[in-house]
Amino acid sequence: MKVMKFGGTSVGKPERMHHIAGLVSKETEPVIVVLSALSGTTNALVEIGEQIARGDRATAKQSIEKLEAHYHSFVNDLLKEPATLAKARAILGEHFEFLHIILKISFSEALSKDILAQGELLSTKLFCTYLEEKGIEHALLPALEFMTIDANDEPQIGSIKIKLGQLIAHHPGKRVYVTQGYICRNSRGEVDNLKRGGSDYSASLIAAAIQATVCEIWTDIDGMHNNDPRVVKKTVPVEQMSFEEAAELAYFGAKILHPASIWPAQQYNIPVKLLNTMQPEAKGTLIVQEAGSVGVKAVAAKDNIIAIRIKSSRMLLAYGFLRKIFEVFEKYRTPIDMITTSEVAVSLTIDNSVYLKEILRELEPFGTIEVDESQVIISVVGNEISRTEDMVKKLFGSIMNIPVRMVSYGGSPHNISLLVPASYKTQILQQLNKGMFGLE
Repeated sequence: MKVMKFGGTSVGKPERMHHIAGLVSKETEPVIVVLSALSGTTNALVEIGEQIARGDRATAKQSIEKLEAHYHSFVNDLLKEPATLAKARAILGEHFEFLHIILKISFSEALSKDILAQGELLSTKLFCTYLEEKGIEHALLPALEFMTIDANDEPQIGSIKIKLGQLIAHHPGKRVYVTQGYICRNSRGEVDNLKRGGSDYSASLIAAAIQATVCEIWTDIDGMHNNDPRVVKKTVPVEQMSFEEAAELAYFGAKILHPASIWPAQQYNIPVKLLNTMQPEAKGTLIVQEAGSVGVKAVAAKDNIIAIRIKSSRMLLAYGFLRKIFEVFEKYRTPIDMITTSEVAVSLTIDNSVYLKEILRELEPFGTIEVDESQVIISVVGNEISRTEDMVKKLFGSIMNIPVRMVSYGGSPHNISLLVPASYKTQILQQLNKGMFGLE
C-alpha cells in the first residue's frame, strides 16, 4: 500500500481534482490519498476566526458568505450528475451551517481549531463525491478517528497505527482510501491540527503507520530544487537526497516539504517522493537513506529570523552560563536555530517573536543585549559537505560582497548556514546559484 498526498494547489481547482482522481485510479496497488484544504481556504478560515475573536461578526459573516459562494461555484464545475451534485451541496450546507452558527457563540481557542478543520473535511468529502460519480470504489477514513497527538503536541504513532489499521479493516477489498491531512485530535479529545504544512506530516505518519511502500508528496513543482525558483531564474530539481539532507532543507526554508514530515519516514525507512501534479511524468525527487552523491545539493532561505547577542565579561570561565540562557528559551518554548559563542558573547537566532519581549527581559541580567530583526538564514546543504575539499573556499568566494552576520559550520556534516540581512536574500541566492552550481 502506498500514500499519495496532494496539497492545496493540487486540489484547488475542479479540473485538478479531476486529474488527481485519474492519477489515483491508475494505481496498481492500494493507496491512501491524503488531501489538504483547497488552496486559499485555510487562510480564509484563519481570517474568519480572527474576525470573530475581535468581535467583528458582521465582517466574519461576509467572509463566510464569500467562501461559501466560492465552494458552490467549485462544486458546480466539479460534478455533473444531479445525484452527486445534490450530495455535494448538502455537504456544503452542513459545513457552512456550522460556520454560520459559530457567529452566535463565544470564541475560544478550541473553537478556532474547529473552524480550521473545515477546509480538509470539505476537500475530502467533495473528492469522495467525485470518485462516486466516476464509479471509483473508495472509502473515507476520517482523520479525527485515528490521528492523535499527546499533551506535548507529539503524534502518537503507536495509537495511530492501531486505529488506522482498524478503520482499514472495516473496508476490506478497497483500493482507494481517502483521508484528511493536517487535522487531528489532542490529548483532551478536542479537534486540533499538526500546524501549518501539517498535511505532509499526516502523510508521513500514515505511511509509517501502515509501513507503506512509498510516501508520495504531490505539489505544483517537480521535486526539491537546488534553489528557490521564486527568487532565482534557473534552478534544477535534485534527483535523490538523503533523509538528513531533506530534513536540513525543509527546516531551513525549502517550502515544498514540511520539516516534521521527514522524521516518521526516516524512522520507519519509508521512501519519500516529491512529485508534480501538473507534470506526473517528471522524475521529481527521491528521498531515502542513501544520499546518492557527495557535494552540495541545494540552498534554502529561512525568513523572519531574529538575531540576539548576549555580551558579558562574566561569561569568561563561567560554567553553567549557556545552560541558564537556554533555560530562558525553553521556558517560552522558543527553538533556537543557530548559535555561535566566544569568550565574552553568545549570538543566537530564533524565528518566533511571540515571546520576544519576555525573553529579552529575562536575558537582561546576563549582560548587554543586542537584537537584529529582519534577518535571513541561508543554508547550503549536501552530503558530507563540511568534509568536502575546497567547499568553504568556494562558498565564501561566491559571496565576498555580502555582509555575513553569523556562520554555523560543523554542527552537521550536511549543512553550512549563514545569517545575513534579509535585504541581501535575493542577491546571495543568485550568487550561490552561480558560484556553487554554475547556473545563472
